[in-house]
Amino acid sequence: MSEELSVRFDGHVGVLRVHRPPHNHFDLGLLRGLADEAEKAAASPECRALVLASEGKNFCAGLDFSGTGVGDTPDRSLRAIYAEGRRLFDLPVPVIAAVQGAAVGGGLGLACAADFRVAAPSSRFHANFGRLGLHQGFGISLTLPRLVGEQNAADLLYTSRRITGTEARAIGLADHLTEEDTAGAVFEAALAQARSIAASAPLAVRSMKATLRADLRAQLPAAMEREAAEQVALISTDDHRAGVAASLDRSTPTFTGT
Repeated sequence: MSEELSVRFDGHVGVLRVHRPPHNHFDLGLLRGLADEAEKAAASPECRALVLASEGKNFCAGLDFSGTGVGDTPDRSLRAIYAEGRRLFDLPVPVIAAVQGAAVGGGLGLACAADFRVAAPSSRFHANFGRLGLHQGFGISLTLPRLVGEQNAADLLYTSRRITGTEARAIGLADHLTEEDTAGAVFEAALAQARSIAASAPLAVRSMKATLRADLRAQLPAAMEREAAEQVALISTDDHRAGVAASLDRSTPTFTGT
């Protein structure tokens, strides 16, 4: 197992934690390792739920498109990344994401791949693709409207508006909101929900999840294929370059539609 991932069990609950502080950006290797470890944990007859957590300031700031995340072959790289991401949607036990700090871009997609999201009032959910000159990815085309409704999803995507955990709870993006505004409180609340799920009959819960997620899982391959194709087309645009440069400089991008 990579030093960037850890797995432990708390009774019938598996805890998977990403160790890439402070922002926990992911790449193909990290996602593959995360999917491998999640599948191994879920395959245990003792496992009845999983908590997905991370170390550091933010839950996950997504894939860094300005770095080596997609390399010189974005078409192949993005499809490989999303293929690993789909494995997280296929886990047979419920997954609870402990969202401390920010879930941004692909990190929001990772959080939405879970069955539930626990957040603090100050947690931040940010579909920032529009400010990067990109189409949304990581299955957000399906998961976000499913969670918050089509109009709220369109608002968040078109405006790239960042919302707090409080607003996320109000529109259904966060399922539980902690009173104490700390990462520790978020993790403990996620663990508590996982323990509550683990108290139910495990075979019944697995069967329920398979039924409830069947439509989503069936639609994901085509949706992610479209997302990857649209992202590849937009990566070469001036607007994407401007968005990335502005993100690195923490400035406001100027888009030209080219």
